[in-house]
Amino acid sequence: MNDPRILIIDDSPANLKLLRVLLLTEGFRVSTATNAKEALASVAAGPPDLVLTDVQLPDLNGLDLARRLKADPRSASVPVVAVTAYAMSGDKARALDAGCDAYVSKPIDTRALPGLLRSLLKMDGAGPL
Repeated sequence: MNDPRILIIDDSPANLKLLRVLLLTEGFRVSTATNAKEALASVAAGPPDLVLTDVQLPDLNGLDLARRLKADPRSASVPVVAVTAYAMSGDKARALDAGCDAYVSKPIDTRALPGLLRSLLKMDGAGPL
């Protein structure tokens, strides 16, 4: 998988910018959406290789978005990572139950995130496994 495309969904411009710059620097292609409606349209136009979604979105929460993505045969195999600033007991289990492949709490560990994404994409540090 050369230059996998990651769809970042977050309604915070600052979070989108931080994640976009981080992932571009790490060699990923990046597309963004500020809500679930935009994300679903982006996925319908061509599924990304991975989805990184905030849990708290203005229209549909990230866990419901994950459920929709996993229920659609076109995107069912796309790894989904839930990201939240409001980490509470049981949130990780709820994210995994919703179909998310991983759960990350904010503030995001910018040193660990690229490795997690490569692991989900079945890549080593330099390219595909």
